Amino acid sequence: MKQYLVGIIFAVITCSSAQAGCIGSSTFSTCSDASGNSYTNSRIGNTTYTSGYNSNTGSNWSQNTNRIGDTSYTNGTSANGSSWNKSSRQIGSSTYHNGSDSDGNSFNYSCNQFGCN
Repeated sequence: MKQYLVGIIFAVITCSSAQAGCIGSSTFSTCSDASGNSYTNSRIGNTTYTSGYNSNTGSNWSQNTNRIGDTSYTNGTSANGSSWNKSSRQIGSSTYHNGSDSDGNSFNYSCNQFGCN
C-alpha cells in the first residue's frame, strides 16, 4: 500500500511539473507555468532582456539589466506601463540597492547575510 501511494504521489508531481518549465539555452530561453504565465530571457554580452506575460490579467511587462563591474543597472516597464529602475552594487558581503518603483517612489536599502535594512 505504501509503495502504491508513493507511486501516485510521484505521478501527480510529475504531471504537475510537466505543465511548467523552461526551454532554450543560456543565451535565450522561454518559460511558462501551469497557470499560463510566461516569460522570455535573452542574454547578449553583459545585458539580459526579460519580458513576461501574466495570463490572469492579460498584461505584459519587461525589464533589461546591464552589469558593469560590481554594479547591475535594471530598467523596466510594469504591467500598467509605468517605468521603474534599480541599481545594485555588491561591496564585500553586502549589496546596496537604490532606484525608483513604478509609482515614482524612490528607495535605498542594503542587504547582507543577516537581512536587509
